[in-house]
Amino acid sequence: QVHLVESGGGSVQSGGSLTLSCAASGYSVGSNFVTWFRQAPGKEREGVAHIYTRLSRPATDYVVSVKGRFTISRDNAKNKLYLQMHNLKPADTAMYYCAGRSTSGGTWREPARYGYWGQGINVTVSS
Repeated sequence: QVHLVESGGGSVQSGGSLTLSCAASGYSVGSNFVTWFRQAPGKEREGVAHIYTRLSRPATDYVVSVKGRFTISRDNAKNKLYLQMHNLKPADTAMYYCAGRSTSGGTWREPARYGYWGQGINVTVSS
C-alpha cells in the first residue's frame, strides 16, 4: 500500500523560506515520477515542481511563477521528496501535495495523471 506523507508546512512572512518533505512508503520516489502540486482556496490544483526520472541525470521542471525560488529534490536512500521554497510570496499560500505515478507520458502538470497523493500540508505566507 502506498503512503505519501507531507511535512514542513506552516506560516511565514513574505520573503521567508520553508522546506517541505514528503516521506514515501510502498512507493519509490527514485524510480517513479514525482511532483509537488498546490491548491489555493477557490483555485484549481496546480503543478509546481517535477523531477524527471529514468534519465541519465535527474532533471527538474517548475511552474513559471516559482522558478528561481523553489527547488525540488529527492533522497533515494531515505525515499523522500523535498521542496525548498525561498522568497515566499502571499501568492504561494496554498495546500501543498506530493504526488506520484508509475507511468510516463503526457504533461507532468496534470493532476489526473497521478494515482498517489499525500494528504496535503498547508503553507501560509503573510504580507
